[in-house]
Amino acid sequence: MVSETADAGTAAEERDEAPRPSARPFSTFERMVALRYLQPRRKEAFISVIAIFSFIGIVLGVATLIIVMAVMNGFRTELITRILGINGHMIVQPIDGVLDNYADLANRFSKIPGVREAIPLVEGQTLASGKAGAGTGALVRGVRADDFGKLKMVADNIRQGDLIPFAAGEGVAIGTRMAEQLGLSAGDTITLISPEGDVTPLGVNPRVKSYKVSAIFEIGMSEYDASIIFMPFEEAQLYFNAEGIAQSIELFLDHPEAIDEMRPLIEQSAERQIFITDWRQRNRTFFSALSVERNVMFMILTLIVLVAALNIISGLIMLVKSKGPDIAILRTMGATSGAIMRIFFMTGATIGIVGTFAGVILGVIVCLNVESIRQFFSWLSGTTIFNPELYFLSQLPAEMNLSETVTVVVMTLTLSFIATILPAWRASTIDPVQALRYE
Repeated sequence: MVSETADAGTAAEERDEAPRPSARPFSTFERMVALRYLQPRRKEAFISVIAIFSFIGIVLGVATLIIVMAVMNGFRTELITRILGINGHMIVQPIDGVLDNYADLANRFSKIPGVREAIPLVEGQTLASGKAGAGTGALVRGVRADDFGKLKMVADNIRQGDLIPFAAGEGVAIGTRMAEQLGLSAGDTITLISPEGDVTPLGVNPRVKSYKVSAIFEIGMSEYDASIIFMPFEEAQLYFNAEGIAQSIELFLDHPEAIDEMRPLIEQSAERQIFITDWRQRNRTFFSALSVERNVMFMILTLIVLVAALNIISGLIMLVKSKGPDIAILRTMGATSGAIMRIFFMTGATIGIVGTFAGVILGVIVCLNVESIRQFFSWLSGTTIFNPELYFLSQLPAEMNLSETVTVVVMTLTLSFIATILPAWRASTIDPVQALRYE
């Protein structure tokens, strides 16, 4: 009897010394079981297919979000750079008469801290024609030779000819797309027709005058390359009947966003009544539309990630159902309901985590090579993808934003974690007796 009691005590001690699943949350045991459930098995092939599609959905959703947001950011940045590179950040026009003291005002404005350049302008609409009678509408901008060299976006992107004749007050500079439309090259002659011509007893005769094309520039924004003609300032005054006056003074600031701070300083320095407009007012509708489109695209593409997260739910529910006996065995071995819940939570969360970071890697690779990819598909399809005549820019830009990328990653991980909670909770509530009875 004593011997039997001793044997029983020894057996109890051996059971106590036997390894048990760790009660520590997310222990090695729980991670091992979760990883095992991720491995495909022949009898669970359909569940594995769902998991694979969930993974692919998250990868494509994250990558698409990053790529689209980067392209839209790059599109906006490039447009702002080109718009502000050729147009003033602030435009000053007189209210109390003609702008005949433009030289003095430009000098005063340029001395204001924060003002980089002050450029007087004479502008007017014309009809431009070239070889074979081709014609197009154009905006002529009269600029002083010294000021024209300060427009780096234009002066540093001369594709044909040079600015020597322009500096001497002769010839005009046109964009590459206008040159293509009119069939012109550097050295050819362009004819400009202005409706505001000479007044005669029979009415106003349009003014027609020909100029030599001294330079052809390419800004990279098709709207400007196809419509703007730069003319020497004095010649523009004569052509538009504006001798001795300017129509406006364009100010280029060191910080284009500091419009509100600079406005009082400019008004005080003018010493006359002036009307000031800035680049935000002139392009408000355009940039507002870009902002709305960007936000809407983000919400729409988020649905891709949401659908992939829902696939995780369906896959995990089926996995829980098929693993009922395994769950019962784990429970009888001492695993708590919390451990079961954490096991299936890690199983689903792993799909979301790996898919998210794989999507980030794919998105970064595409963003870094987006222009090469565009050119490849254009060559493959034989069509022009991202036509510059429709989208303003000659290249497809992409500019990744760290905060937006982090937002995408956090949003995707959150959706993935939320998607795993219900199936994991359901697994933790399975009755081991019922699960083994119906096996």
